[in-house]
Amino acid sequence: MEKKDGFVSARVEKILALHTTHTPNFLGLYRNMRFWQESNYGKGVIIGVLDTGITPSHPSFSDENMPSPPAKWKGKCEFTGNVTCNKKIIGARNLVSGSSDPPFDDEGHGTHTSSTAAGNFVDDASLFGNANGTAAGMAPLAHIAMYKVCTEGCSDVDILAALDAAIDDGVDVLSLSIGGFSDPFYEDSIATGAFAAMQKGIFVSASAGNEGPLNSTLSNEAPWILTVGASTHDRKIVATAVLGNGQEYDGESAFQPTSFPHTLLPLVYPGLSDQEAALCSSGSLNNTDVKGKVVVCDRGGGVARLEKSQTVKDAGGAAMILANLEIDGDGTFADAHVLPATHVGYTAGQSIKAYINSTSTPSAGILFKGTRFGFKNSPSVSSFSSRGPNLASPGIVKPDIIGPGVNVLAAWPISVENKTGTDLTFNIISGTSMSCPHLSGIAALLKSAHPDWSPAAIKSAIMTTADQFNLEGQPILDQRDLPADIFATGAGHVNPSKASDPGLIYDIKVENYIQYLCGLGYKDKDIELLVQQTIKCSLQSSISEAELNYPSFSIILGPQTQNYTRTVTNVGDASSTYTVNITQIQGVDVVVEPATLVFTQVNQQATYSVSFTQTGLITDRFVQGALSWISNKYVVRIPISVKLE
Repeated sequence: MEKKDGFVSARVEKILALHTTHTPNFLGLYRNMRFWQESNYGKGVIIGVLDTGITPSHPSFSDENMPSPPAKWKGKCEFTGNVTCNKKIIGARNLVSGSSDPPFDDEGHGTHTSSTAAGNFVDDASLFGNANGTAAGMAPLAHIAMYKVCTEGCSDVDILAALDAAIDDGVDVLSLSIGGFSDPFYEDSIATGAFAAMQKGIFVSASAGNEGPLNSTLSNEAPWILTVGASTHDRKIVATAVLGNGQEYDGESAFQPTSFPHTLLPLVYPGLSDQEAALCSSGSLNNTDVKGKVVVCDRGGGVARLEKSQTVKDAGGAAMILANLEIDGDGTFADAHVLPATHVGYTAGQSIKAYINSTSTPSAGILFKGTRFGFKNSPSVSSFSSRGPNLASPGIVKPDIIGPGVNVLAAWPISVENKTGTDLTFNIISGTSMSCPHLSGIAALLKSAHPDWSPAAIKSAIMTTADQFNLEGQPILDQRDLPADIFATGAGHVNPSKASDPGLIYDIKVENYIQYLCGLGYKDKDIELLVQQTIKCSLQSSISEAELNYPSFSIILGPQTQNYTRTVTNVGDASSTYTVNITQIQGVDVVVEPATLVFTQVNQQATYSVSFTQTGLITDRFVQGALSWISNKYVVRIPISVKLE
């Protein structure tokens, strides 16, 4: 094939995976107040979503109070018959190879992510009567364009075709809750399509992946993409495991039947003798007597949580206690289980198993306590959220940001409660797939408030204003209740209102990314594939990864001092003075010159240099810190990761 005229490149098709009401308020967004009002709820901004399709009849996609699509919009609507697009869903296409079906959502994922990004206000949303309130996306008056690219998995060929279509159609923001494994950017369809989008001024938000908590498990590592990890929020739907010895352990479940008896039932852990039964995989309890009993199942093992509850139900079990493995820590999910259940953390699970071993007649019940708010250790990083360091480009910190991705209530195509005669169908699910559209919607708000900002400026604003602390004022924790590191949180937890007024921004131009790609050592022909223009790295200056004007630093530091520069643009008060503040980094001396930046006008730029020098005997480990520019009004913070060699 390579010998044929006109050949550009060929590669093997890859199949990528989907990264599977209260959150606006948790993020400080309130109706008719402050930033939501100032950004006009994202009015007029078009968010393109690549996913499993959409459910156009859902009330989250009502076009009440919606403006007409912008004049630039060139998209298509492939729904037929009585079902059509409206002023909310302004485009819907099916790009799945070999399929000509309308882009309806048969799985739920695309409906959920779209409504999280830009669902309209819907009163009386709930699941099994829990988490009730008004559902709304982050940008409730933004338009949605759905590009269906996933059925069972998502072909990278279809993703690239959809990205091309979305760029031509005129979207402003792209949201991809999809990802694969780490690859060089020229072999990564999302990175390639996102580069073309960025060149046209389109902001791209993508999920970090659900392969955590192990390190270097990220998807979507390119610096022109906002890579989003998943965090908790302060609402839980509490279900308490009550043991025969009087001990109680709080867990979670969205399904909370009022008819479940308050009496204790026999308690059994089939995993004492059978690893498959421990995981409650399909059919694994057929030879175990669980009828009428509360069954303890271990999380994980490649078996979906809802599949475990179905297995218990099929075997005649009365209820399930789902227990985390050690790697999962104490983070829990409020799933719509098919029988009475509670999901408890690792510590609680160990105590429950110890109780089973301590008596010949263990018993337990589940007490359903409903929706509770105010859990002060939130936000925390979920165990499943993929972690850095970045394999494709170790000199760029990833993820960039974390946002709500645990127990997110949003639109669903069908009733998981088996209700009929209602279109108020919602579901609670978790994943970086849920955190990504939060950030896509927030980017739409920022685009609405600041139409002249570039994608890099929007990303910088989100990252430099991110929160470092939970509701208790303590550092953000991970699933082990230990302070989360830079490879879990990136710059921190998104704060939309602060992001709208960041003071300074770190901007990046297309040519800077090309210099960076040359610095990665890619061949000219590989960079040409990525950037769609003729490249000769030998004829232009290349830069190291850490020299890209990115709002973070990731360096590998040996005995030699390393020097880099950053340029900031003043988007705050015209007359302002910033002083540098450096969070001490163990084993590293950081010097910033100048130590003060003085601005006299808006959009004025200033450049500073940073030097990194080893100070001690610490080697072969990662250390971290931060560099902040502080004025009397703003704190502009960028995180720093240093690997000492």
